[in-house]
Amino acid sequence: MKKRVPRSNLEKREQRLALKLLLPAFVVLALVAIYPLGDVLFTSFTDREFAGGEEVKTNFIGFENYANLLGITIVELPPVLDENENQVINEKTGEPEFERAVKVLPRDPHRYKELFQYNWFGKRYVVGARDPVFLKSVGNTLIFSLFSVFIETILGIFIALVVNSNFKGRGALRTTMLVPWAVITVVSARIWEYMLNPGTSGFFNMVLFRLGISDGQISFLTDPSWQMPSMIMVDVWKTTPFMALLILAGLQLIPKDLYEAAQVDGASGIKRFFRITLPLLKPTIAVALVFRTLDALRVFDVFQVLLGKKMYSMASYNYTQLINYRQMGYSSAVGIIIFIFIAIFAVIYIRMMGVDSK
Repeated sequence: MKKRVPRSNLEKREQRLALKLLLPAFVVLALVAIYPLGDVLFTSFTDREFAGGEEVKTNFIGFENYANLLGITIVELPPVLDENENQVINEKTGEPEFERAVKVLPRDPHRYKELFQYNWFGKRYVVGARDPVFLKSVGNTLIFSLFSVFIETILGIFIALVVNSNFKGRGALRTTMLVPWAVITVVSARIWEYMLNPGTSGFFNMVLFRLGISDGQISFLTDPSWQMPSMIMVDVWKTTPFMALLILAGLQLIPKDLYEAAQVDGASGIKRFFRITLPLLKPTIAVALVFRTLDALRVFDVFQVLLGKKMYSMASYNYTQLINYRQMGYSSAVGIIIFIFIAIFAVIYIRMMGVDSK
């Protein structure tokens, strides 16, 4: 066991001086980050309204907002006896009896609406949620984040490797690849909205029609099967240069002597990539993943501009609750859930990538 060496007076004075110099930074951090986060956290436990015309009393309601956002139930459905079961029409409402009973599940004191159905060992079940729109927005955001960040990372590594190599016009290519990232997101979304238009007036429909692949009538922004791939495609085009730039910075920190020694030993290009480049790029990739996942999990502008209310992300749903319905407490709870998702993903990435904190 090592004997602990007592610190000298000079070392103690230097430590106190360092703390004094860092104190203003801690104060600024508390003002611009900790206090607003704490205020949002407190508001999420209330029924506070946003920009109300009259003075309305704010009540503390505990975890009610979170219960409404995340509350689910599972109900077994009666078996389907014949194919005409769904055709029984209610005389008062004019709706199919079975469909109406599934879409709205009465519960006391809360009401659940259908989220989705599934079969299990020959039995049918329906999953109901107090706020199915929010839970769908969570699923939309997670799918969007996972696929877009994965594709951007792969393409970013490939582009960084190409740009990092020696060839004529490398500087011009480095400048050109940043153009999509430099375009304002709202402007980029409007450009893609034009290209994704249904009919041959849209760029992609026109190209697919000319190639004979489709009839040129694909509704990229209204067809549910095309909405998510379209959002991922728009984000990949815009943000891949950012990933490539971060990874390129990491590549240029790797000593060239390692590659020369590996080449002398007869290592192929693939072996050099997996034995030298990829291990030494892990910290850089981890930082890039954290930054991109943070952006992806709070994506707002692309969904809001291109889809509006047709499909929500968590951030666009948060905006709708705050601006359209003035539910400040409810939207604050959504914001806290987004923050928790971001924190969880950041920890997972850092652990998975094996980044040392020393």
